[in-house]
Amino acid sequence: MKSLAPVQARIYEAAVRLFADNGTTHASVTELAQAAGLARGTIYNNVQNLDALFEEVATALGDEMHARILASFATIDDPARRLACGVRFFVRRVHEEPHWGRFIVRFAFTASSMRALVAGPPARDLADGLSRGRFRFRPEQTPSMLAFVGGVALAAMSLVLDGEKTWRDAGSDAAEALLRAVGVAAEEAREIAHIDLPPLPDA
Repeated sequence: MKSLAPVQARIYEAAVRLFADNGTTHASVTELAQAAGLARGTIYNNVQNLDALFEEVATALGDEMHARILASFATIDDPARRLACGVRFFVRRVHEEPHWGRFIVRFAFTASSMRALVAGPPARDLADGLSRGRFRFRPEQTPSMLAFVGGVALAAMSLVLDGEKTWRDAGSDAAEALLRAVGVAAEEAREIAHIDLPPLPDA
């Protein structure tokens, strides 16, 4: 969330930790002030509506990550590689920022703003791969494939959060499974899933 003003970014980051740790979509001014290390007045001056904070934070998380992933794809034309890299980026970030990961995993399928995470780059990659004959599934299966992408990615993220797998293994396994599911041959799917990730630009 580096594109936000510093104070706002600090508040959003504190909100992510609170929402993830408490399992709730609400936080009080006092909780936010303590978590962010700011005065209550600063919270009041920068948060117009506490009831809308969760949606604002969730939208900001999705927009930021999608923008970074799209920037990383500037030189990658293959939709299979883009899909694999996108999933692996999410899994790696869980390792780097566990609170971010817990927030995503906890709320991904329970909040409409979080379900939008599988829209954007993954949806475009599936559509592109299908239109170019790179992927093989029926067009009417697209919503199910999108849900599958989200489910596999979240499962991989959970494995990392629980310490059951490294982000590299969990991310590559998830990417390989997804590519095979959309019709990429097994050997090629494994190869793509283990290619070095391109740089992920800052927000």
